[in-house]
Amino acid sequence: MFVVLLISFIVGRLSGTPFEIMFPDGLTVEHQIALEKKFKLDLPMHEQFRLYVTQIFKGDFGRSLYTGEKVWAMYAIRMPATLAVGSLALLVAIIIGLPLGALSALYRKNIGVTGALLLVFLGYAVPHFVIGIGLILLFGYILQILPATGLDTWRHFALPTITLAIPMIAVLARFMRAAMLDAIGQDYVSTATSKGLTDAHIARNHIFRNALVPIISVVGLEIAGLLNGTIFVETVFSLPGVGRILIGAVEQRDYPVLQFGLIAYSLIVVTVNLIVDLLYVVADPRIRLEK
Repeated sequence: MFVVLLISFIVGRLSGTPFEIMFPDGLTVEHQIALEKKFKLDLPMHEQFRLYVTQIFKGDFGRSLYTGEKVWAMYAIRMPATLAVGSLALLVAIIIGLPLGALSALYRKNIGVTGALLLVFLGYAVPHFVIGIGLILLFGYILQILPATGLDTWRHFALPTITLAIPMIAVLARFMRAAMLDAIGQDYVSTATSKGLTDAHIARNHIFRNALVPIISVVGLEIAGLLNGTIFVETVFSLPGVGRILIGAVEQRDYPVLQFGLIAYSLIVVTVNLIVDLLYVVADPRIRLEK
């Protein structure tokens, strides 16, 4: 987290000052000096960083250089929309991706299951923004059955949720299939078969459960990737989420807004990975937390 904080602080300032964008027609030397003094940008970079870290420990993440709003308040207002779309996309991906991967492993010679898997993989190869634009053209303009922008009703969630879910479905299905095939080849499956247990019982209680352990890691990584996807999806569908704030902060060189966004995203990734490690104990009784 400290490395992320340091890199975001330095790289943001190396990109230039926000005054070049604030005043495209230029400004006088006196005016620029006054602005730099106001925002403490006249200090050496290491001194600016020291002041910023001190403010963070006091719970102060600064204010936007453009609007003067508190940075945390800007994100707090937009975060519910991002979490709603992202959570729905993850839920859809898990509901579709895991069963699809399991079925493709159990019924490897079924043409229908294989065809569905290939179709999903095709969606994984296409970037989020291309999928989003394609869905807008098809369902928003040609068929006109789903709204293409905003989050006013439940119907507005359909297209951005599908756009985010398609690549995740492919990833979960792929790894679930690989994990299932690996579990099918284990000795305990042969033992269960020799005892006369039904295929459904073996698949549910032996193969599927053991295949879930590596899938937990994949889900954790997909949550991290989901954060990146929301930035593009929110831009394409004009959603009122934090992704658009980050894009605006990059374009305007709004240092406090950009730094807080990167810190928040990194904290989510770190937290998710910690939860994933703890879930190993729940998924596999053989794993125990060490002192």
